[in-house]
Amino acid sequence: MFLLVGPCLQAEGLKLVLPTANEHLFTGELDRFYMYVDRNFEGEVSKPWQGGSFGFVRSPRRVGGEVVMTRFHEGIDIAPVKRDRAGNPLDLVMSISEGVVVHTNRVSGRSNYGRYIVVEHEWEQSKVYSLYAHLAEITVAPGDRLKSGSVIGRMGYTGVGLNRTRAHLHLEVGFLMSRRFKGWYDQYFKSPNYHANFNGMNIAGVDVASLFLEYRKNPDLRFSEFVKSRPMQFKVTIPAGEAEPEFLDRYPWMKRVGTEKLISWEIGFAATGHIISFTPSERLVSKPVLSHLRPADINQSYLTRGLVQGEGKSASLSSNGNRLLSLILDDFPTAN
Repeated sequence: MFLLVGPCLQAEGLKLVLPTANEHLFTGELDRFYMYVDRNFEGEVSKPWQGGSFGFVRSPRRVGGEVVMTRFHEGIDIAPVKRDRAGNPLDLVMSISEGVVVHTNRVSGRSNYGRYIVVEHEWEQSKVYSLYAHLAEITVAPGDRLKSGSVIGRMGYTGVGLNRTRAHLHLEVGFLMSRRFKGWYDQYFKSPNYHANFNGMNIAGVDVASLFLEYRKNPDLRFSEFVKSRPMQFKVTIPAGEAEPEFLDRYPWMKRVGTEKLISWEIGFAATGHIISFTPSERLVSKPVLSHLRPADINQSYLTRGLVQGEGKSASLSSNGNRLLSLILDDFPTAN
């Protein structure tokens, strides 16, 4: 039997709950919700809570007269609200919604996430995944069915770069990029992958804090509506194959109304690299082409986590951008 605790937001729809007892996201006390990062920039030492939020929030760099955050943080880091006398966090970690446990990593050294759990949620006939990292303890196993608020573990500081003082829960919510992740991973990396399809590189995270906040305002919010409302940073047009991309089989609501004559697909991306839309197009292309880009005064690599390089009309997909496309489109050799 699972213990049901935590601040439930709504009994219908997504049935979202916060994953710990820390509710300061909803009170606006963000410095008490997010775990800070240690920063030393241009001789100034600080502990900004913003480094625990989602997006481009880390590794500042001065570009011209502007300070740009160059490192993308794909989830949110939630600070503990209770510690023991030694300073160890005591916060229980809960599933944010109904779902099934699909992966647990119990060996801390096998991932930068340390001990972590992946839960699969069925939202609008699509599978969306939540990931809970840096755990001290895991109390569930693959196959376990969960309710919103089911306890799955305890907060810790396992993984790379953490200590007891900065213990937190790292939470992500996102899409599975490919069911054939092994073939893609083996093509580009030599280190072992202990996590099959549930390697964090195969889950494209959305802004989960904004998802919670918008859901709190509108309990009827659909996940597809949230994704479609994200700002579009760039689009890539690709040749259409004989069959629709397998990604669309899993997330059919991403398909937009377009031309009746399908020659290519125009894929819309958020700045962080997750997909927002697939739109049929009549444009004839022989390879992936950058077809839309939100204007900026600095190199796009700083704004797209390196997926796009250059500025203005000279901008193009980088090698990392093409690598991401190959994962999304399953365009890589089949594993033996």
